[in-house]
Amino acid sequence: MTERAGRLRVRRFAIGTAVVLAVAGMNGPWLYRVGSEKYHEYRIDRPGYKAENGRWEVVEFPDEYRQNTIHAALLHTGKVLLVAGSGNDQDNFDAKKFDTRLWDPVEGTVKKVPTPNDLFCTGHTQLGNGNLLIAGGTKRYEKLQGDVRKAGGLMIVYNENPDKPITLPAGTRFTGKENGRTFVSKDPVLVPRAKKVFDEATGRFLRNDPGFGRIYVEAAREGARYETGTQDNYRVHGLTGPDARNTYGIAQKLALDKKDFQGIRDAYEFDPVAERYVKVDPMKEARWYPTLTTLGDGRILSVSGLDDIGQLVPGKNEVFDPATKKWSYTAKERQFPTYPALFLMQDGKIFYSGANAGYGPDDVGREPGVWDVRTDTFTVVPGMSDPNMLETANSVLLPPAQDETYMVIGGGGVGESALASSRTRIVDLSVSRPRFVDGPSLGKGTRYPQASLLPDDSVLIAGGSEDYRGRGDSDILEARLYDPSTGELDRVADPLLGRNYHSGSLLLPDGRVLFFGSDSLFGDAANTRPGEFEQRIEIYTPPYLHRGPRPSLDGGPRTLARGESGTFTSRQAASVRKMRLIRPSASTHVTDVDQRSVALDFTVTGDEVTVTVPRNRNLVPSGWYMVFAVDDAGVPSAARWVRVP
Repeated sequence: MTERAGRLRVRRFAIGTAVVLAVAGMNGPWLYRVGSEKYHEYRIDRPGYKAENGRWEVVEFPDEYRQNTIHAALLHTGKVLLVAGSGNDQDNFDAKKFDTRLWDPVEGTVKKVPTPNDLFCTGHTQLGNGNLLIAGGTKRYEKLQGDVRKAGGLMIVYNENPDKPITLPAGTRFTGKENGRTFVSKDPVLVPRAKKVFDEATGRFLRNDPGFGRIYVEAAREGARYETGTQDNYRVHGLTGPDARNTYGIAQKLALDKKDFQGIRDAYEFDPVAERYVKVDPMKEARWYPTLTTLGDGRILSVSGLDDIGQLVPGKNEVFDPATKKWSYTAKERQFPTYPALFLMQDGKIFYSGANAGYGPDDVGREPGVWDVRTDTFTVVPGMSDPNMLETANSVLLPPAQDETYMVIGGGGVGESALASSRTRIVDLSVSRPRFVDGPSLGKGTRYPQASLLPDDSVLIAGGSEDYRGRGDSDILEARLYDPSTGELDRVADPLLGRNYHSGSLLLPDGRVLFFGSDSLFGDAANTRPGEFEQRIEIYTPPYLHRGPRPSLDGGPRTLARGESGTFTSRQAASVRKMRLIRPSASTHVTDVDQRSVALDFTVTGDEVTVTVPRNRNLVPSGWYMVFAVDDAGVPSAARWVRVP
């Protein structure tokens, strides 16, 4: 090297240093941020850190497979059904662009699935045959005040004829007797016949109680001049003779105010083997935001939701029979807010945690309690803290399910309230007089927290936001593991993406946890820029998968009845400390009433592990389950799929 060349090299280095120093003077915080991020990445990627805190990673689908995922369910094929419907996008709804994706986490493949209707804000649950029942969805998007052009609302149609029902077609016109204004129905309506009422003691006829039907009507023309301010009786056009005399409408104020979403009656089974939707008998009631819960006999209870006129379904609950594919009403009516968290108990009753996802009066159906569907008796469970902040709370049946202990996590005030609870509440329903007590604090008021049961009996709690739909840039990038045996809630690695409204999580067969969705109202702290839907998936690998080799679990039966035993093999059988039977999730709107982790009695002989399924069908509803072996270090095997008939 010549002396001149050496001087040039030194000079270049000096110039470069000067430039760096100059840039640093102007952009010190930026350089610090870059350095901090690199150090953070280095720190969280160390084996010791991952063994204590776990690891997050983001999965991005190719552009053509992205969607606004609202619902997700793990299928017994190991694939994940990701349902968007119109994805909370009015343009998609208007264009009838309804989306579903089927993702294989093992192969990394994504498949588009034809979607028969707008399954946005539907209800779903796992069926005993391995299909996923999906019921309800969106008939019409909400219209905010100012966007409504035609006055409209609820018309109740009465039929005083005890001899026959009457059907009014869509387009039926109703004219007010006092106001003279005409409104037009949007759908057909069946009005039942009147009911004859007799004196029980004498048998003497007393009166006819009119049958009635509910229908949404709109003014025939646009404008505020067609609004009404008071109740009126309405003449039904197109009827003659006795029908005209016996049939009439009554409506309260019909105005240009906000119109809520409307639901549909359609129901489908998604077949994981054929990978397609199969239409079944529609529900009796249209529902948007319903909860579907499996009963001990394998039938499915469908509860709440907004109906086809945008009103809360008035306590009319119904049951789907998988054998006949038909729906029938329950004997009694009981009203809940939308997406109520309803869990099957070991005695066949239903536990309502009080958690819900929104619509409904703030003073009806919001108290937690135990519901006997057969007799319609409801026993309130006392002690709930922050009882006015159960909307957007999460609820889980803590593992093992035999303990019948539940946790209610976070939540917020009714509607768009800024209230948010930092509490967890725990109740043991196995005792004679159950009462909620507070568990460990979340540290921050948390709406929309996600919760997934893990094979080692811990519960992963992550995400959420401190305000309604993440307002004010309030997403919570924190995750914790709750240990039911100690009551401790420990902070683990922070997620990379915010998750609030329209998000969810579910356990995968390999022991990792999938997070999807998030629908922020705004995209900045000042609430001036519209938010964007989070289309990326994030996977959390818990600490237990960073603590050395996992136990193997091989062989075993594909079908295992309640009360029966089955044998699996494991090269690490001697180290197995727990065997768990975990029902796959079907998650949406912080509501996942399917997931439960059942402890299996087991014996070990050599490299064989023999498990026995509990006999109680309410504890172990029919369907497909994941079987996990967990070793003495808390490390789970990959799951084996077993069907409980």
